[in-house]
Amino acid sequence: MSPHHDAPSPAGSYSRFTGSLPIRPGAVQPQFAPSHFDSFDASSVESADMGIHRPLVPGVYVPTVAFFDPVTDDLDLKTTASHAVRLAEAGVAGLTTQGSNGEAVHLSHDERDLVTSTTRKALDDAGFGDMPLIVGCGAQSTRESIELCRRAHAAGGDYALVLPPAYYKGLFSDETVKHFFGDVATASPVPVLIYNYPGAVSGLDLSSDAIVDLARHDNIVGCKLTCGNTGKLNRVAAATRAATPGEPVGFMCMGGSADFALQTLVGGGSGVIAGLANVAPKACVRLVELFEAGNLKEARKLQAVVARGDWAAIQGGVVGVKSALVSHFGYGGYGRKPLPRPSKDQVRQWRDDFDELVRVEKSL
Repeated sequence: MSPHHDAPSPAGSYSRFTGSLPIRPGAVQPQFAPSHFDSFDASSVESADMGIHRPLVPGVYVPTVAFFDPVTDDLDLKTTASHAVRLAEAGVAGLTTQGSNGEAVHLSHDERDLVTSTTRKALDDAGFGDMPLIVGCGAQSTRESIELCRRAHAAGGDYALVLPPAYYKGLFSDETVKHFFGDVATASPVPVLIYNYPGAVSGLDLSSDAIVDLARHDNIVGCKLTCGNTGKLNRVAAATRAATPGEPVGFMCMGGSADFALQTLVGGGSGVIAGLANVAPKACVRLVELFEAGNLKEARKLQAVVARGDWAAIQGGVVGVKSALVSHFGYGGYGRKPLPRPSKDQVRQWRDDFDELVRVEKSL
């Protein structure tokens, strides 16, 4: 679990893209005008001509952690598979591989493909063949990101979650990120979700205007906002007519953390892609169900428990999440080197910090 940023988008920081956006022929989303939200009443998520057979639906998506042999540091594919099935059985809407929790930066391209294909096969074999699989495909060059999208598709992924590049951010013009996403989306064999996470990309923070402009591309079907800016999320959701539990077809405007899941839903968002759901998928799913049933009183109570658990996940990162999995569920292991192994005191602290949430999880 990674920390998110609650500040508004800096003025002038990719606040609005100008010029032409690369759009593939046959786009289903016409030109956006700020006063005319009806231009987003359809989404490429429902485009039959794209051959999508696992549509994204509102709900909880889990960016799965990667598992390694504690001695060799090799991938632990058996645990990768069993963890994916555990999450699916908890009722989540879909899974995401190759994210921050999945230690994508520690994996070779072949290893990334192996995690994705293992996850896909585990879901299929367990009777969850209709569950969509999103794959992290961000890279520092347009060329590599496109390659990752193609490899993700070949490995069984259905969608690509793409961070903007930022290593050479100081050399970017206002058009650079726009053209990056347009070029990647045009070349990708799978639909793309924009991943806005300033903490992972040197503070580069896409504004609501920028995301709405990019959402015109017929192969950009959603976004994940780990910036924690719920005002931004509300604006994007409204402008794109986002899919919601009550209206399941449309642009997928996703919160990036479980600690503002209820706020995301109240503001018209589509759900969350939440690392905390590795530990407590049932609690996160139950929160969405309470909102959908109109039981806001109970939803607020559960959101408070989830937020307290997520604070532990944010502080401990993937090391803390894995430690909690070991303490409470008997599996998880360690991060790949050079991530440190937790001390006995840290193990005890993370076990206790997640205890309240896990007790709720095991009661569901």
